[in-house]
Amino acid sequence: MFTYDPPANLLQDKIILVTGAGSGIGRAISLAYARAGATVILLGRNVERLEAVYDEIEASGGPEPAITPVDLESAGDAHYTELVNGIHQEFGRLDGLVNNAGYMGPMMPFQSITLEQWQKIMQINLGASFAMTKYCFPLLRNADRASVIFSTSTAGRQAFAYSAAYTSAKHGVEALMRVMFLELENTSAIRVNTVNPGPCATALRRSAFPNEDPSTLPQPGDLVPVYLYLMGADSLHENGKAFSAQ
Repeated sequence: MFTYDPPANLLQDKIILVTGAGSGIGRAISLAYARAGATVILLGRNVERLEAVYDEIEASGGPEPAITPVDLESAGDAHYTELVNGIHQEFGRLDGLVNNAGYMGPMMPFQSITLEQWQKIMQINLGASFAMTKYCFPLLRNADRASVIFSTSTAGRQAFAYSAAYTSAKHGVEALMRVMFLELENTSAIRVNTVNPGPCATALRRSAFPNEDPSTLPQPGDLVPVYLYLMGADSLHENGKAFSAQ
């Protein structure tokens, strides 16, 4: 397990957007960032879940978060433009972006995947990660040493049978990060890295492995140290790298 002991107020006054913030790893990241002093922009498609995370942050005494409902499967130019304009008006910048939202779908042979299923998995995992980073780029550039983190998967670093779309999408996310690193290395202070959370007790994991005992897996909160590390000042030298949470 990745270990990191963050200093007090590691993310004080930082503005950080987390996708998939309503549950699982995204929720755990958002709560950890708020505890570290950040104002967290909670993005997801389920408003009730986002409101629950909002209430948890408020109850813990963290900075008041913001809620931004977006369906990453169907979002287009207008949705991203509205999102970015709203953040610009409210905050003027983004110090961090965590592209965490994901969708796995059922395990099946590649020849059984419908085109609709393929496109949904590719869009939520890869297309939305690209679009979110592209549209938020001016906001990230307005910050001092902004950090972009992509949540990937073991499936993004190995090949697994019966997960053609998800494996392809997560390999694509790893490649996207490396391309962004090469393009930004000498032109921008924005750093980009990936994190493989590994097996974890989340709804996404249960959808693929319904017979697995979740009590045998790490909990989402166990994985946040690497996300804290990569968002704070201790990781300013980390760029273009593939990290693992466990």
